[in-house]
Amino acid sequence: MNNAVERTDFVSIPVQDMARARAFYRDVLEMHSPDWEAGWPEIETGNVSFYLVDPTVTGGEFRPNAAAVALRVPDVAAAKRELEERGVEFAGEHDTGVCKMAFFFDTEGNALMLHRRYAP
Repeated sequence: MNNAVERTDFVSIPVQDMARARAFYRDVLEMHSPDWEAGWPEIETGNVSFYLVDPTVTGGEFRPNAAAVALRVPDVAAAKRELEERGVEFAGEHDTGVCKMAFFFDTEGNALMLHRRYAP
């Protein structure tokens, strides 16, 4: 490769039901998009954007992401409680001795985790 990769611009999140996915990321996770009604909304996270895409529109096949995307939060336990109050079910938690994690899935089956590193 002649040019070095400068950064990651976005992560594609595959969806089957765009309206359902928009509602989850907007209303449940309270994330921000400059245009929720765009055909494929881009969600701003502060450092890397999420791009909600329906892969069948371009001839692809829907397959949810199995590797969890880590969402950094100030307090994993507090964020987990808040999301549980909104109906999110968690698949487990883990403390590595360096960071805390709580695992869940979006409405499309994509793996996500709440994450906070607390040690150097």
